[in-house]
Amino acid sequence: MASTGGKPKLKTVYKNKRSIGPLHTCGSVAVSADGSRLVTCVAEEAVLTNLLTGEEICRFAGDTQSINSVCLTPSASQLIVFTSAPSLRVYDTPTSTTKNKIHPVRVVARPHDAPVHVCTVDPSSTYLASGSADGVVKVWDIKRGYVTHIFKGHGGIVSALKFNFPRDPSVVAPQNTLQLITASVDTRIRIFDLTAIASKDQGALRPIAVLEGHVSVPRGLDVTPDGKWLISGGRDSVVLVWNLHAKSTGGKSAENAKGKGRGNTPALAQTIPVMERVEAVGLLQDGHWVPSSSATQLRFYTAGEKGVVRIWDAKDSSVLYSLNQAADIQTEEQEEQRQIVEAVYLPSISTIVSVHADQNILFYDLSTRKLTRQLIGFNDEIVDAVFLSPSAPTSVDSHVAFATNSSLIRIYSTAGLDARLLTGHTDIVLSLDRGAGGKLFASGSKDRSVRLWAPASGDDDTPTEWGCVAVCEGHAESIGAIAMSRTSGEGAVTSVQFMFTGSQDRTIKMWYIGDVPLVFDASQHSQSAMKCKSLTTHKAHEKDINSLDVAPNDRFLASGSQDRTAKVYDIDFSRATGDRPARGEIKLLGTCKGHKRGVWTVKFGRTERVLATGSGDKTVKLWNLEDFTCVKTFEGHTNSVLRVDFLNHGMQLVTSASDGLVKLWSVREEECIATMDNHEDKIWALAVSTDERTIVSAAADSVATFWEDCTEEQERANETKRAELVLREQDFMNYLSLHDYRKAIQLALAMQQPGRLLSLFKDIRATPSESAADMSSVTGNSAVDEVLRTLGGSDLSRLLRYVRDWNPNARTSGVAQGVLYAILKLRSVDDVIAAFTDEAHEGILQSSGQEIVKTTTSGNTALKELVDAMIPYTERHLSRMDRLVQDSFVVDYILSEMDDGMFDGQEIDTMDVDLTEVNS
Repeated sequence: MASTGGKPKLKTVYKNKRSIGPLHTCGSVAVSADGSRLVTCVAEEAVLTNLLTGEEICRFAGDTQSINSVCLTPSASQLIVFTSAPSLRVYDTPTSTTKNKIHPVRVVARPHDAPVHVCTVDPSSTYLASGSADGVVKVWDIKRGYVTHIFKGHGGIVSALKFNFPRDPSVVAPQNTLQLITASVDTRIRIFDLTAIASKDQGALRPIAVLEGHVSVPRGLDVTPDGKWLISGGRDSVVLVWNLHAKSTGGKSAENAKGKGRGNTPALAQTIPVMERVEAVGLLQDGHWVPSSSATQLRFYTAGEKGVVRIWDAKDSSVLYSLNQAADIQTEEQEEQRQIVEAVYLPSISTIVSVHADQNILFYDLSTRKLTRQLIGFNDEIVDAVFLSPSAPTSVDSHVAFATNSSLIRIYSTAGLDARLLTGHTDIVLSLDRGAGGKLFASGSKDRSVRLWAPASGDDDTPTEWGCVAVCEGHAESIGAIAMSRTSGEGAVTSVQFMFTGSQDRTIKMWYIGDVPLVFDASQHSQSAMKCKSLTTHKAHEKDINSLDVAPNDRFLASGSQDRTAKVYDIDFSRATGDRPARGEIKLLGTCKGHKRGVWTVKFGRTERVLATGSGDKTVKLWNLEDFTCVKTFEGHTNSVLRVDFLNHGMQLVTSASDGLVKLWSVREEECIATMDNHEDKIWALAVSTDERTIVSAAADSVATFWEDCTEEQERANETKRAELVLREQDFMNYLSLHDYRKAIQLALAMQQPGRLLSLFKDIRATPSESAADMSSVTGNSAVDEVLRTLGGSDLSRLLRYVRDWNPNARTSGVAQGVLYAILKLRSVDDVIAAFTDEAHEGILQSSGQEIVKTTTSGNTALKELVDAMIPYTERHLSRMDRLVQDSFVVDYILSEMDDGMFDGQEIDTMDVDLTEVNS
């Protein structure tokens, strides 16, 4: 929350601005030609994401089976999905964001007899080719939904597909060559003529050519736009270049040609060793393609087991350059995770997209040869988070770092999905903290080391690279807590002087980091991180240390442990000056006892001398630092409190817990004022931005949620709503004074004020009219009759609901019955049914006929529920009226006897008759 001075706001409202959840967990990916949209697979659903904004556009409803293959049409208007059921599902992709799941427009129950692992669409978005595990390839007409070709004879699983539709701009005559090139695990590449099969040529069921050259599975195929050159790459670590227009010489290649008499016979032109298993290969194009007369003019890319995209020149079989991140020494497991399993080339924006085995998706710009975007598919369990301000001293938190149950640190931009991975630790990272200014941050790991990270130096105000600038080693066990100094050193803007670390070895170490650089020189990849010096080691607790925090003035240190206590220490620190080295130690001031379970988190107040602690006993306690007594206890979470922080000048607390909830507390009232729910598991990480306008919570469900302060917006909206309400109320009174009942009734319905509407109908019933038209009207006023006769569908259904609410009360049932009678008298039954159907249609996206049927059914159900609710009370009112009519005959008889002056032979004045009771 941003402070504007003066009296602080006591209540703050946060809303879910955006969330970062699993983006890609399995299967293949698809990217639109302009690079603006990405389709990924999360569990059994396909997800469409806007890469420009990082916003999820929609999810495509699956069939509860895993997805084997997906592809987008070149126009990005349709998505094709093959599942393991097996089934083929075709979806129309929406143009705008929708919260509703997109249902398929066509479903083919068994497109193949075996799972489909590869599929592709031709450049005209007309045909779809799919290859299955049983060696069968089918070509589908996407629009009409039927199979046009079936190709058999592959010696195993189909591993790659590519359409060859030559489009040479130098040729004026129409080009009718339509081919499909396939590859399978039998190492052979086959070329099929689609035109010949379309003309019912019986010999065309066989391939027109079978290319033999690979000794392992070919995984990538690509063809030049003029259809002359074919390039293939496989797991035999070679790339082969084929001349599809070579003249037949009668050799072995000619023998392999099955379509003799067709002119040209494909021949192997060049073999290029690439020294790694190739999973993807493709030809590069300029802004416009010029037909090549020689294979030596071709340039292509390869991607595979080494996790690197390489750009090759076919002329001398050399690597022009590589597209990869600076790689540190990796373990065998990390090397396996770095492998590229798929790569997509987007010629319109000169970008290559690589998909890695660790579910990360990288975008490389070929013009700058740099990584422009990295998307992390799955974060797994997030255990800590911290905001970063790499462009300090502007104090704008432009990035946030996450520690997951991985050795890699994730750094996300707060504005989108772009992220970076920091390598260096060899085991799971457990804790993060940032120093003064937010440039430098530290990470503690199970590898018993702490690493300090700084943004890369350069002219860019928003750096996209970080590097390790220092390492602290000395603990004997995992490091689960870090706290850095909160104030800047003298004469420095954002220097960080010292740091504390807490470990499972139950000790706290103090480190001097005043000499650590605040920027990382990315140009010096071989630079080694400096070693930091430990100033003191203190045996702090009897069990694991869970949390550390340094006071805002750097004078105190607090620690929380599994031994159910929190301890406060005095910090004695001296900077290094001249020949005198830095000196530091800590002294125990007091112990906070009172929690019944381990203390998971400790946090100092930013303005007051208080300490907040969260514990496994489900409570948050506030401690006085003068005598270390508990002054307040906050109860409300249903499980362990894992994180706590202060907001709004210490007037509020924000907490996260194992119950998956984030709660906002008022310190003064000692009560919860807001609960934020967007997680399904333990919320280990909670961070507050410098300006307090954003809170990020991250949990074991792999979801990170950004909660934005919307207090001012909410106040403005409420004020605007109040002003509109006042104006509407004035308009309502004006309409009544002018006897404009139509606008008065419509306005009361729009304001959703049934009380005003009830008063209006009461006044009309109570006001007699001498007009002939009014005397013959149903409601007693001809203008009101006309309003009820022409009332719109949604207004009519709302009015009937008000009638239902008025009907149970005897005091308002007369008005309810009168309005109901008027509606049934003036409107047909079809009008009433249509009113509820129209209301159900409002706000529902009509994306398919199925939803229209669903909407109509819901409208009929709502009407039935309303009628069922009104019938019992109406029958009760009818019975009451019958009794009153019967009693009225008794009154008539008594009055007639009163005229005679006698009743049963006695004088009237001697009778004990209570006429008031009879009338009642």
